[in-house]
Amino acid sequence: MKKYSIANYIRYKEDLKSSMPIDKPYKEYTRKELIIRFLPLVESLARKFPTSQQACGVLTIMDLLQCGSEALTKAVDRLDWETVDKSDDQEKTLKSFFSKRIRGGIRRRIDSHRGTMRLPEHVINKIRNNKDKKMVAMFFNSIFLSIDANVNDEDMVMQIPDKSDPYNKELLNIYLKSLMQKYLNETEYEVLRLSYGLDDEKLSAKQIAARLNIDGVSNYVRVSELKRQAVNTLIDNVDHSQVLDYL
Repeated sequence: MKKYSIANYIRYKEDLKSSMPIDKPYKEYTRKELIIRFLPLVESLARKFPTSQQACGVLTIMDLLQCGSEALTKAVDRLDWETVDKSDDQEKTLKSFFSKRIRGGIRRRIDSHRGTMRLPEHVINKIRNNKDKKMVAMFFNSIFLSIDANVNDEDMVMQIPDKSDPYNKELLNIYLKSLMQKYLNETEYEVLRLSYGLDDEKLSAKQIAARLNIDGVSNYVRVSELKRQAVNTLIDNVDHSQVLDYL
């Protein structure tokens, strides 16, 4: 972590503690009180960003706190109180609304100070989205395509013991099926489900073709195409945040 003024940070924490408003309904907070009330959230989010030279350039944790505070102030001004009033958990709604904008504000400031060359924001977003898509592809390929791969017991990698905690297969199957039902058509869903036996017996391509009434001499080839098509559809449509916990 880069050096920063410890004295300034201590002064900031003391000022924040002395200025923290008393607990009361959020509707009764003034604009200033609401900003101060959620400044600890800013620090919590800012500390999740790495502060190495390569990660965020010249910015220190104090700079990230300032960026996050600016984003929080703008978010408070954009707050829709009608939506907050309708919420069953107002604190959760406010934190969700503020967190997204605080992270975005910090990330944009980091992107502008990370290097000597300034990239347009749409280019940075495209790079970030490509990275996220690769994570989704890693998830689905590791689950589906790795099952079809031929395992060589003599491979040194296969001799390394896996000490990680095993997944709960039933929960994973339920989660996979929910994603498949959301993004795949009926034929793709059935092909993928039967190919890997998610909640049924695992069938061969010819057996699947017979069950789904896929006619033709090379109907098993069509099943393989549908299987690959289904995996690609999931990769293209599922957000990386939906599979992050399994990576």
